[in-house]
Amino acid sequence: MKQELNISNKQRTMNKSKLIVSGFLMIAQFSSAQDASFTLEAAKSYAQVHNISVVNADHDITDAKERANEVRAVGLPQISIAGNFGQNITLPVQVLDASFFNPNAPEGELVSFRAGTNFSSSAGLTANQLLFNGSYFIGLKAAAYFAKFQETASDLTKEDVSYNVIQAYQLASVAKENISFVDSMFVTAESMVEMQAIYFDLGLLLKEDMDQLKYSLLTAKQAQLSSTIQYENALNLLKYSMGYPMNDPIAITQTPDELLTISSLAGGDIHSNLSFELIQKQIVLSELNLKNNKMAIVPTLGAYYQQSYTALRNEFNFFDSDKKWFLQNGWGLQLNVPVFAGGKKNALVQQARIRLLKDENSLIQMESALTMQEIQAKNNLRGAQSKMDLQKENIDFAKSIYENSVVKDQIGEGSSMAVTQKYNQLIIAQSQYLAAKIDLFQAQLELDKIYNNILDK
Repeated sequence: MKQELNISNKQRTMNKSKLIVSGFLMIAQFSSAQDASFTLEAAKSYAQVHNISVVNADHDITDAKERANEVRAVGLPQISIAGNFGQNITLPVQVLDASFFNPNAPEGELVSFRAGTNFSSSAGLTANQLLFNGSYFIGLKAAAYFAKFQETASDLTKEDVSYNVIQAYQLASVAKENISFVDSMFVTAESMVEMQAIYFDLGLLLKEDMDQLKYSLLTAKQAQLSSTIQYENALNLLKYSMGYPMNDPIAITQTPDELLTISSLAGGDIHSNLSFELIQKQIVLSELNLKNNKMAIVPTLGAYYQQSYTALRNEFNFFDSDKKWFLQNGWGLQLNVPVFAGGKKNALVQQARIRLLKDENSLIQMESALTMQEIQAKNNLRGAQSKMDLQKENIDFAKSIYENSVVKDQIGEGSSMAVTQKYNQLIIAQSQYLAAKIDLFQAQLELDKIYNNILDK
């Protein structure tokens, strides 16, 4: 009895442990499911951290700042230490006139001898400092400004990523709404087939009408499958745009009607467009490049300091404290004055001037293009809004006509052929309504991009 009681207690303890573990698993699953659900803003924020293009754009900013540090380092003291060790396996031969040793030696007689030491070693320090270089100071400004240029380029990349995320999210939201509509149509068609089957079994419904209803049901089922595939594809596109793991589940939480109220559409100025701003910064860089090439004809001045120790030995005793190392040091100035380079520098100046002119023309062209895009986007927005309003009324009428046709067919006053026609009419109206809604989303998105309203300010 006692043993049975112990077994029972152990069983209860195990069951309790299982319940606790199951509870934790349910909480973890719930948390995972919650983490996989995204609003549009959450999806955009996720993409700004995980999308590879954004990550690389941030790396480009860091790289540009390091380049500025590299240029700056050129104007700082350059210090190096060098050491040398050598052994003469055979001492070099020197040749002198014999009269150097013996004034009575015959004229022209030469004397050869070996001179030097078996071992030699030296260690020295060299310091160089740039005092003046016009190109350096211009390059320093250009490098610092290039970091700002890269920040704008990074913002442009982030804007493109957010643009793609918004577009994919909107498509997924519309596809999800379409699933609800198609599911309701399938339920209606299935209910009608089941109800009319009773009349068919009683001989009160023609086989042709019954087949027509079944055909409508199969069509609705096919529409269900197609809408589900469209939704899954839209979610996969959203995952890719976000940089989200493709094999992990994801869910969206906002409806198309909610998304329509998110777009700012507060107006704006085409000159705040990131592409326009990027060309403006490119013009500044081209101006600095032109100044840099002009500075190539200006003299440069530098200073240096050298200090070295040299030891010459016939034996390897460099570390003996009683043996001398000979000191040599000095400093100086280095002036470089360009005189003639075969016209190369002038050619570089002209190339830089042409590049600047082209960039200025690109800015004018961009301003004109943005003005045209602004006009088109506003027209498209008005047209898309009107079209969606009309399609909304159209689908309401088509739905009312279909429902009335279904009711009539159920009470024996209509025909299955008429119901099928009205069903097809409603499906067409729904497709047109969804297309109009997507067009409206796209028109809003294009205008927001022109005004630089996509990224959070």
